[in-house]
Amino acid sequence: MDLYEYDKAVSEKFGIVCGVDEAGRGPLAGDVYAAAVVFDRDTVIEGINDSKKLSEKKREMLFDKITSKAKAYCIARATVEEIEALNILNASMLAMKRAVEGLDTEPDIVLVDGNKTPDLNQKSAAIVKGDATSQSIAAASILAKVARDKYMKELAEKYPQYQFEKHKGYGTKLHYEMLDKYGISEVHRPSFLKKYMEGKQ
Repeated sequence: MDLYEYDKAVSEKFGIVCGVDEAGRGPLAGDVYAAAVVFDRDTVIEGINDSKKLSEKKREMLFDKITSKAKAYCIARATVEEIEALNILNASMLAMKRAVEGLDTEPDIVLVDGNKTPDLNQKSAAIVKGDATSQSIAAASILAKVARDKYMKELAEKYPQYQFEKHKGYGTKLHYEMLDKYGISEVHRPSFLKKYMEGKQ
């Protein structure tokens, strides 16, 4: 069954389907993003897949298609401060909850990528590898990833020394080299850098 057919089958059973996914759970810096997407039952967008399997150029092209064809969509985030206060899992759930609550169409069922759902008012289901199963989850993964990458490029302008535009905050060799050189900034996640900090002492 392809991604569109999956959503169509769920829609026939439950009604309006919303797909939700997050981006940026793993990086050492920056906010975590989430998106929620609702399509009309007959909307098919060619080329939609798990955002990690697509090139940056393809994701950006699909971002425009998704935002123009979606019945409703919302992109939300949880801040570095919230990640530190709540932990990354709970902050990701908060970002996803905000994305669903920000929709101007009320879904009947929310499909969430992964094995856990945020605390929602709607019926929800966690779908492991959801971004390779459901068109609306895959679309949400693209919106969240493109929006977060854009935000990391903005952070790169503000903090050019870290070269965020290259590694998007992930723990690459380059990123650790920049941390060695410049230390931790206010947009880094201290809880993600505990071992690194201990190694510096």
